[in-house]
Amino acid sequence: MTAKGLEWVKRNAKYDVLLVLSPIMSLILWEILVRVGLMDHRFFPAPTTVIGTLFRIIVNGQLLDHVSISLYRMAIGFLLGSFVGIVLGLLMGWLKIFYAIFDPLISAVYPIPKTALLPVIFLIFGIGELSKIVIVAIAAFFMAVINTTAGVLSIDPVIIDAARNFGARRGKLFRYVFMPGALPSIFTALRLALGASLLVIVAAEFVASNEGIGYLIWISWQTLATEKMYAGLIVIAILGILSSYGLKKLRNYLIPWSVDVRERM
Repeated sequence: MTAKGLEWVKRNAKYDVLLVLSPIMSLILWEILVRVGLMDHRFFPAPTTVIGTLFRIIVNGQLLDHVSISLYRMAIGFLLGSFVGIVLGLLMGWLKIFYAIFDPLISAVYPIPKTALLPVIFLIFGIGELSKIVIVAIAAFFMAVINTTAGVLSIDPVIIDAARNFGARRGKLFRYVFMPGALPSIFTALRLALGASLLVIVAAEFVASNEGIGYLIWISWQTLATEKMYAGLIVIAILGILSSYGLKKLRNYLIPWSVDVRERM
């Protein structure tokens, strides 16, 4: 690490400490307020109680069953929706005819909350596995197509003109200019799509499932097993952190030129 990098680390060390201490102190305060009776343990169980419940449902296999089902639904929907969204986004940014055809449709449908589409999806595909995969795919698709299109359109025209001056035509322009130029936006799209997929699958499992992490949270709320409900929320947070971290590392490996300057120090 350079001297400049060391100076930056020292200058920001206090903020890093706060990033760690802030959630820890919040949990300690929560624990104390519950123990002294200032917070109702029925609605806000102590963090130690939640952690104990989380450990218990891990050991008895209940959590693994629900999480594996949710991940299966989410993974298929995410891959399908992201793939179609990225391909269409590249075409919309590359060819004006695709942009003219699809941009008005996407602009009209995108503002509709994806959970509001659940009744329509259930009518078409029924209340089963397919409907949950489809709603996840829809959520991932919109994140992927919008960000990918924006990534292609943000490529500096000077770079495109320079490539054309060196003899690059449509195929080579797409391969050597549009694709590399859009990759940072594509990975941003994937991170957003993954987050949207997690949100939507949990919502779908709230209303039309008897298994999955969303169902676990919902049934825990209905039976006032709040410690199990909070344990489910912790699992969702962990899944979100791990998925985002994994995609970030993959991006840094595949497109190192897009790495944040702070990560190079």
